[in-house]
Amino acid sequence: MKRQSLIFITAFFALFSFSANAFSKNRNLPKHVILIGYDGLSSDCIREGADMPSLQKMMREGSYTLERRSVLPSVSACNWASMFMGASPELHGYTEWGSRVPELPSRVVNDDNRFPNIFGLYREADPKSEIGYIFDWEGMNFLVDTLAIDFRYCVPDHKTHSKESMRTVLKYLEEKRPNLCMIYFGETDRAGHNHGWGSPEYLQAAQGIDACVGAIIETIEKAGMMDETVVIVTSDHGGLKKGHGGKTMHEMESPLVFYGKNIKKGFVIPESVMVYDTAGTIAYLLDFPQPQVWIARPILSIFEKRK
Repeated sequence: MKRQSLIFITAFFALFSFSANAFSKNRNLPKHVILIGYDGLSSDCIREGADMPSLQKMMREGSYTLERRSVLPSVSACNWASMFMGASPELHGYTEWGSRVPELPSRVVNDDNRFPNIFGLYREADPKSEIGYIFDWEGMNFLVDTLAIDFRYCVPDHKTHSKESMRTVLKYLEEKRPNLCMIYFGETDRAGHNHGWGSPEYLQAAQGIDACVGAIIETIEKAGMMDETVVIVTSDHGGLKKGHGGKTMHEMESPLVFYGKNIKKGFVIPESVMVYDTAGTIAYLLDFPQPQVWIARPILSIFEKRK
């Protein structure tokens, strides 16, 4: 009886292992994930019909939600950290607008003494991968595992979308063809604080970044990468009047858009999505395991069914 049970258990696990491996091999995963972040891009901006043709095309030809929620407080550092770290501030410890180190002890740290994040985890899973990180707010520099990144570029004077800076960004994409790259634009947040969320200046900033998004997509296509790429456009929070950090949906809701290989077209994501679920979805796309401490869930409804 014991022998029969042992044979059954062994057979079960062998079948499970085969099924899992077969599933992994047939997920039709991309080779490149490009994450584009607008700081402070509110879902209200999209709902009210802002003229953003590049993003609107991605929404028509990809999958998206305008109801993705931030963690609290609805401010930058703790939300970008959550997006990269697959968990909430209670676990990773970054709790404030400008956190440079965790204010709470991180529940778990890796060999670089950081909470497990998409950059370090992907580097461990694929040591030969090319990883890029481009930003124009120095606060972003403290939220990642910098030792895992090949190309780290802080744009001077908050001019990510200037012609000179964009030449650097586009050249990097075309020449290095990164497997994972984060490109951060902070102008929408600065315009919101200076002029108000939804103001003409705010909309102008969003439109300027949208032109950069179009240039990024064009460069990916020019480099022959598009068939093996998923582009994600996201934000950390929205805003209300000239601020954010509170508990209104104006401040907490921001768009999340997926576009590219094996992504459903014109699909509105029905599930409840949190900012940290972006990390879980990137882990799924790049095929590396989530650590136990993450609470992120990959958004599986966005993918076309396997043939």
